[in-house]
Amino acid sequence: MTQHIQAILFDLDGTLIDTNELIIQTFQTVLDERFPGKYSRETILPFLGPPLYETFQQVDPTQVDELIAAYRKWNVENHDAMVQAFPGVAETLAELHGRGIKLAIVSTKRNEMIERALKLMNVRQNFAAVIGLDDVKNAKPDPEPVQLALSKLGVEPGHALMVGDNFHDIVAARAAGVDSVAVAWSIKGLDYLMAFEPVYAIHDMSELVTITFGEES
Repeated sequence: MTQHIQAILFDLDGTLIDTNELIIQTFQTVLDERFPGKYSRETILPFLGPPLYETFQQVDPTQVDELIAAYRKWNVENHDAMVQAFPGVAETLAELHGRGIKLAIVSTKRNEMIERALKLMNVRQNFAAVIGLDDVKNAKPDPEPVQLALSKLGVEPGHALMVGDNFHDIVAARAAGVDSVAVAWSIKGLDYLMAFEPVYAIHDMSELVTITFGEES
């Protein structure tokens, strides 16, 4: 178990902000245009989490660049109208930051879109570091982005937590020597995440305060 937590790393999509519908509808729109009737909501769900390049390689290796461009265009145009923070996120981030915990984002999104979402939610000021797709060679589940975040924060792995809604977060955390926290509001479902053996599971963002300081929030 983690001793004396000094830093908490967060995934972004599906963990802090509810981008599930935005992402699903973006994929649905782009894929329906090119492959009518081939992809349903259920077959799109596994696309939530991995980098776009990885996903579209599976869809059609010959159209990866075009698919990514189409995805990003629709996603950017509809982003601000469809994105919102999960309950308790802003309050918990402010409390953790205010009590001296170093916070970072570790996401597979482009940095530009991470910054956009954090500013939209008015939580950017709480984060000391933002690690996005542009910062690493290997995205989660590789430990590289987690290790980079810890390096930027100046915190050892044993004093940090990684919070996420997907197996990529749990696997990357474990590989980096960081205790993982699975969120029960994951669109994948908590049962799915528990199979990857996170150290903690939370049903409300405020539970992070209890885990961090050993007290009721």
